[in-house]
Amino acid sequence: MVVTGVATLFALGGAYAFYFDYKRRNDPEFRKALKRDKKRHAKTQKLQAEAAHAEQRQTLIASVRDAQLVGFPTDVEEKEAFFMNEVATGEALCQEGPDKALDAALSFYKALKVYPQPKDLISIYDKTVPKHVLDILAEMIALDGSIAFGGSSVGSGHENPTGVE
Repeated sequence: MVVTGVATLFALGGAYAFYFDYKRRNDPEFRKALKRDKKRHAKTQKLQAEAAHAEQRQTLIASVRDAQLVGFPTDVEEKEAFFMNEVATGEALCQEGPDKALDAALSFYKALKVYPQPKDLISIYDKTVPKHVLDILAEMIALDGSIAFGGSSVGSGHENPTGVE
């Protein structure tokens, strides 16, 4: 009884596959419908990806703004302790997985803000920080515009379009 049921399911599945393939090859309207569905699906995926990117950008802008509002230490010893704490936090968050990438990048960003030679620290980050976190950090640096790299800022002389300073 069970064997007959399983055999029937396989036969029906195979028959449907042959029917689908036949329609796909021989029916122009069916091919057009498949093509329309494929285009519609691609468009939906593109819109969702753009919306996700815009949402992530807004989150980045808010994170950078919040970090700047909280402020950064000014005393040398406080800066050093703050730097060590933020780097350790960022490394720990990187180990937790990709879902913590934004928090890890924010910690590395805060450490970068108090580091006396940001260019050198970015070289270190390039070698040690995972790429997905580094990409988020690069966006944060671009949004900031106040981090000086050897006398010039990341914004390269033009106004920051996000309004985050």
